[in-house]
Amino acid sequence: MRYIIFTLALLAAASCNPVREKTDTTNYDVIDAKCYVLREHPIRADSAVNARRDSIVSFLEANDYKARYIRKDSLMFRRANGLQVEIVLPAPADAWESGTIIVFDPQKNPLFVNLHKGTSQVKQYVSGQ
Repeated sequence: MRYIIFTLALLAAASCNPVREKTDTTNYDVIDAKCYVLREHPIRADSAVNARRDSIVSFLEANDYKARYIRKDSLMFRRANGLQVEIVLPAPADAWESGTIIVFDPQKNPLFVNLHKGTSQVKQYVSGQ
C-alpha cells in the first residue's frame, strides 16, 4: 500500500513541476509580441496581391500591430500562457504565397491570413470573435 502512495506522490510531483523543458530556438525566429509577420522579400509582380496585402497591412497598423519581417522559414510563436506554436513555411510558389501574412497576439493562436478573403478574417481576429 505504501508503494502505491509513494508512486502516486512521485507522479503528482512530476506533473506539477513548474520548470518546462526549454526548446532549442537557434533555428527559429521567435515571436512573442503583438505583430504581423511578413516575408522579407516578397514577389511583387501581381497587382491584385499587392492591393490586398496593402489593405490588410494598413488595417493591422491602424490596430497597433507592428510589422516583423521573417529572416528564417521556421517560426516559433510564444503565447502569454507559455504555449508555443511552431510553424515551418515552405518556399513560396507564387505571388499569393509570397505575400503571406501571419497575425499574432500573445493571447491567441497565430492567424494565417488568406489574402483572397481581405480584411474580414483579420477584423474577427482583432476583435476576439
